[in-house]
Amino acid sequence: MPFNIALSGLNAASKDLEVTANNIANTATTGFKGSRTQFAELFNAAGPNLSSSQTGSGVRLTNVAQQFTAGSVETTNNSLDFAISGDGFFTVRDGKGFSYTRAGAFQKDQNGFVMNANGQRLQVFPPVANGGFDNSTLTDLQLLTAQNAAKATGTVQMSLNLPSDATPPATAFDPLNDPASYNQATPFTAYDSLGATHNGVVYFVKDAAANVWNASLYIDGTSTGASQQLTFNSSGALVAPANGKLSFPAVSVSPGADPMQLSLDMSKATQFGNAYAASAINPDGYPTGILSSIDVSREGVVQAKYSNGQTTALGQLALAQFSNEQGLRQLDNTNWAASYDSGAPVMGAAGNGTFGSVQAGALEASNTADLTAQLVNMIKAQRNYQANAQVISTDNQLTQTIINIRN
Repeated sequence: MPFNIALSGLNAASKDLEVTANNIANTATTGFKGSRTQFAELFNAAGPNLSSSQTGSGVRLTNVAQQFTAGSVETTNNSLDFAISGDGFFTVRDGKGFSYTRAGAFQKDQNGFVMNANGQRLQVFPPVANGGFDNSTLTDLQLLTAQNAAKATGTVQMSLNLPSDATPPATAFDPLNDPASYNQATPFTAYDSLGATHNGVVYFVKDAAANVWNASLYIDGTSTGASQQLTFNSSGALVAPANGKLSFPAVSVSPGADPMQLSLDMSKATQFGNAYAASAINPDGYPTGILSSIDVSREGVVQAKYSNGQTTALGQLALAQFSNEQGLRQLDNTNWAASYDSGAPVMGAAGNGTFGSVQAGALEASNTADLTAQLVNMIKAQRNYQANAQVISTDNQLTQTIINIRN
């Protein structure tokens, strides 16, 4: 009997060493979650009349319990490295279906899909046309590699002051040949429908009438039509046009592009003092842009940033939670799969409810990275193994003594 009891102890200690060894081996594995062994006493309960002095029959392994405590978050400055601060798992997909992981080291393939080293694609909630995201479906996160389309300039907002003491030029208006034929010139940059750049200039000419100015618009040295008037009151505020906007006829700018028709928003124009000053010239529109960076918010919103200053939402990281994390089926490559014991995944976005937040440019380290506890467990398992081996040795000596007595 002691042989069997001690043998069960050896098996238990060996399993304990095996689990500890796996924890130690994965101290540098991103998103790894360590495990611990759980044991129970074996007791022979076959007979109805058991003696109160009956000894146990050894020990057995009841469970290898995963420990889902968080690992430390380490900054990497890689835009496709993600860490979850709090509860939740990243959702990834391959030909075998969905898996869940805390390892957030991702990269882009030749088609722009974001995947991990195992080729599993990261899942997001897709954006919808009117803003927000569709939380009812999942899709592969794909970084747009095409250029961001241009937007033609339609309105130029001008915040400026025209001098109240200006006098009308002595010569007829001829801005391309005679600088003395206008009082002020305000240049700006405009974009056509194909994203090409064009030079715009607004020429301001003081009218003979008091508090009246004439504004003329030229694009690439070509006039867009007759001048239009700005009228100020005696306090220097703009009174006409009433909406503050001057609309000029369309002008052809380049082959293949739509004709450019600009409106000047002069609602913030004033006529004070004796000095011209332009505080802001803001044309809308922008050129084509190429992908320059990826930005991920704490809520897991993935946005593509382009060289033209525009951003496009590509999706929101789909996080998963389970009612019983201990019931997850452990896979290789630091992945888990849902099981009957874990329950179905509850999908959600970072920062909502009990879901943790996402930190971009960082990775979650293994929660066994601190080796002190693992080394202590290894020493304890080693002593347990040695003690049970000593029991077998002692029992063997007793048996040998009995054999020698009979001889």
